[in-house]
Amino acid sequence: MQRKLRLRNREDFSRIYRNGKSFANSQFVIYWSRQPDAEPFRLGVSASKKIGNAVVRNRMRRQVKEIARHLVGRITEHIDIIVIVRKPAVGMKLTELERSLLHVLKRAGLLKAPK
Repeated sequence: MQRKLRLRNREDFSRIYRNGKSFANSQFVIYWSRQPDAEPFRLGVSASKKIGNAVVRNRMRRQVKEIARHLVGRITEHIDIIVIVRKPAVGMKLTELERSLLHVLKRAGLLKAPK
């Protein structure tokens, strides 16, 4: 994922948690907030120690970022998104993770309408 699409500052995470909206399913929780500076969007991924050791957490972060990289054209613009990975997502394949993430994004209304 490109560096400009990353969300890394603690202040940004805190702002989104405080003022953003959230949607969830059993694998992911999504917090999002409008941000005019985000072009096309910025993404942060959080995986707690509850889901596994460092190897598992980093693998899940990489997989979510890869899915987001493929969805760049489909996600609405000018938003900041935080994806929190839940324990049931650990055993899933990449295609199942992508379907689950698309489901949460659709529930949140963050996907562009198909042309």
